[in-house]
Amino acid sequence: MSLILVICGPAGVGKTTVCDRLLEKFGDQLTRVITTTTRKPRLGEKEGQDYFFTTVKEFKGLLGKNAFLEHELIHGNYYGTRKENVFGEIRKLRNILINIDVKGARNLPKEILKIRDFNGKIVSVFLKPSNLEVLKKRLFQRASDSKVDIEARLQTAKKEISIAENFDHIIISKDKESDYISVEKIYLRYLKSKG
Repeated sequence: MSLILVICGPAGVGKTTVCDRLLEKFGDQLTRVITTTTRKPRLGEKEGQDYFFTTVKEFKGLLGKNAFLEHELIHGNYYGTRKENVFGEIRKLRNILINIDVKGARNLPKEILKIRDFNGKIVSVFLKPSNLEVLKKRLFQRASDSKVDIEARLQTAKKEISIAENFDHIIISKDKESDYISVEKIYLRYLKSKG
């Protein structure tokens, strides 16, 4: 039986940092599903490790082949979770970690539950910034987006925060360490109940 842990929240809240630490500690029992995007790699990001980077044309070709469990157009770039990446791990009965945007996180369980023999558990965690000013500061510190992009991301964050109650767990982000500890506790609790 697979446990699918979905980590979600606005851009800049620290999802990737939490996911990286989970994989560092539990990599022997937890597999990250790498999503596909048309955006350019940020400094230090690697193909096949952070994302599968692709062109808009290639992404639309995959869409035409019904290759995605979910996909979204976010701030001018496409993002999607490929079926083969998720289903392959489910068939191996592996625990899965998915770092995904809010819309994708809402659509993903519906699609996974369509799998006839899926008898696993899907757990969604929303990392919520304590306020938008903190999020704005983090986005500026990340130094990978223009001021216009950051303003767009903050507007998106407002909408995303408004639907946080739809997730299994909400963690009010404090700092990297406490955010990680909170997510790890959730993961271990479900892992124990699964086993």
